[in-house]
Amino acid sequence: MSAHPTGDLPVVVIGAGPVGLAAAAHLVQRGLTPLVLEAGPQAAAAVRGWAHVRLFSTWAELTDPAAEKLLAPAGWTKPDAATYPTGADWAEQYLQPLADVLGDTVRYDATVTGVSRVGRDRIVDANRENQPFTVDYTTADGREQRALARAVIDASGTWTLPSPAGGNGLPALGERAAADRISYRVPDLTDPVVRTRYAGKRTAVIGSGASAFTALAALAELAKEADGTHALWVLRRGISGSTFGGGTADQLPARGALGLAAKAAVDNGHADAVTGFRTSAIESDSKGSLVLVGDDGTRLDAVDEVIVLTGLRPDLSFLSEIRLGLDERLQAPPALAEEIDPNQHSCGSVSPHGHRELAHPEADFYLVGMKSYGRAPTFLAMTGYEQARSVAAAVAGDIEAADRVELTLPETGVCGGSGLFDDPNAQASGGCCAPTPQLVQLGIGSAAAIEIDNNSKPSGGCCG
Repeated sequence: MSAHPTGDLPVVVIGAGPVGLAAAAHLVQRGLTPLVLEAGPQAAAAVRGWAHVRLFSTWAELTDPAAEKLLAPAGWTKPDAATYPTGADWAEQYLQPLADVLGDTVRYDATVTGVSRVGRDRIVDANRENQPFTVDYTTADGREQRALARAVIDASGTWTLPSPAGGNGLPALGERAAADRISYRVPDLTDPVVRTRYAGKRTAVIGSGASAFTALAALAELAKEADGTHALWVLRRGISGSTFGGGTADQLPARGALGLAAKAAVDNGHADAVTGFRTSAIESDSKGSLVLVGDDGTRLDAVDEVIVLTGLRPDLSFLSEIRLGLDERLQAPPALAEEIDPNQHSCGSVSPHGHRELAHPEADFYLVGMKSYGRAPTFLAMTGYEQARSVAAAVAGDIEAADRVELTLPETGVCGGSGLFDDPNAQASGGCCAPTPQLVQLGIGSAAAIEIDNNSKPSGGCCG
């Protein structure tokens, strides 16, 4: 038997982001003690990393009910529900105040380095479920600490592991050597240093999701003020009516507007789109510029900078002693992966889900938030809040409440990924993937202009 009665221990929540803090709020509401371990010096470190980016969800969809109840006695007032905050707004007006209310249950500069069970590595079965979890972490001054927990909720997200440029999922040859001119984040062009970096330059933007749309739109605005600024949009698939998202049919209007802004960047001549291109190498030419080389040897025109926005990945390195059950493709819990796999589902078809879909072979361990989606795209805050509510109820033993999951997600045309999305044969069957690299210049009067038909639904593997 364990010498540590697990019922007296806290529930460790990894990450003080939107979903981690929501999980802590739900645990408090149920009389349980959370211990939130945040790697950054403040709450919402990842959100602050894209502080300049405006969300496509309104405040109405960005706050959790249990969190609001905790905040109310502190005099917190919810911002205008119909407005769209930036990442900075979200962090400063909601997430940090929530962390402040949670007080000493949130520990900053606490980087988790390992999760296991007391006296049990992942091999040992004997009395395993009765042993508390051990959560090892380091502090800002390098000290190693260990916390015991009755359950662990990993809400650490995927921000720290952006996917590389290589079409095979690995860094392209030369990608590491060119690191000083490659960024994996949406540039903050309000920062004078960042603005100078891209002004008057040719920049390749690799990716096909909301982040790529945002970067293209930002560079297009810069091009209006700085001559010579131009973007080269590199897509692994072809262009169809769904490439630019759901447009005016998107139930989140600001998200639909992102795709329209990206389309305008191309239409107005501020960007060219190269389709059906999978990056294999990044080379330097005789002038020191960067050249993207495709799997088939195709070489694109030289650029000065590269922005890689090909998705994010979960960091599983500190979970090596936990018995995880993950889908072999998406690195998400298998029951959930069936619902979010972009090879099989349109982006808005996620069914209601909670603790059962998020469970692993390791009892009382859960991945929630963006990390629960593994490599899948289009995660929404309201999905994470419902996950947090259900998991907290399950940890508290209220299975009836945990099973009572209600979730309605807006339809979306903003998605991407691998599998059928990038199948070079999909075009022949009505899909939207180009079999060979093509330079596509869109614009008014151009034969290649794309009209978004919000009533059409592309066949093949693409998401409409």
